[in-house]
Amino acid sequence: MSLSNPLLAFRKTKTLEDKINLESELGRTIFGPIPAGHQREFFEHKKNLWIWHESWLDSGVEHSVTLRYEVRPNGVFKKMNGSAYYKLEGAELENFRAATRKYLELIKTQLYHV
Repeated sequence: MSLSNPLLAFRKTKTLEDKINLESELGRTIFGPIPAGHQREFFEHKKNLWIWHESWLDSGVEHSVTLRYEVRPNGVFKKMNGSAYYKLEGAELENFRAATRKYLELIKTQLYHV
């Protein structure tokens, strides 16, 4: 879906997956320019569950990183490519908070017009 008219595209969405894809189009922009040949996603998958994914080709070899963030009552926990969860702290926690705030701001203003 193109963001040329995000509100119209949002109104035409039929499934949760469509809405996630539209929101991800906005979410992927908050980390700066996407290098050529890279694909990036950032979105809230479910309440309190965030996904960041990036994939790219390097010398014909496909690379992929998926980060899963769970917001729990006792903190934010990160899991990379299926490894064990660990608790975010310090600058990494602040970066996550800034990214989610920016994401929510974009989604509210660009798609929901709140």
